[in-house]
Amino acid sequence: MKKTVVLGASDNPDRYAYKAVHKLQRHGHEVVPVGIKKAEVGGLSIVTDKAQPIEEVDTVTLYVGPRNQPVWYDYILNLKPKRIIFNPGTENPELEEKAKEANIETLHHCTLVMLATDSY
Repeated sequence: MKKTVVLGASDNPDRYAYKAVHKLQRHGHEVVPVGIKKAEVGGLSIVTDKAQPIEEVDTVTLYVGPRNQPVWYDYILNLKPKRIIFNPGTENPELEEKAKEANIETLHHCTLVMLATDSY
């Protein structure tokens, strides 16, 4: 299964990041929720410390809008994920270019749809 960092994690059940954490767990993926607010989602503490190492990340799925992404660039790239999923509303050509330069695959897709269609 694919270790996935959900960037923009939230404990608000109305947020897509919240739904993604739960759906990823139901599909058997190891999930690391990362965000700016200390809380819990899916029984997991949201990581708020950018210095906390996360090893062997397969996927970073973005739930942070492009305007708020620049402060996360180094963090995302230093995770060395195999891919970054730009969920609807998170598309960012600048981050996508940085990812490609680091040999990280980028996808414009919806994590929830990918899980529902077994294409994750």
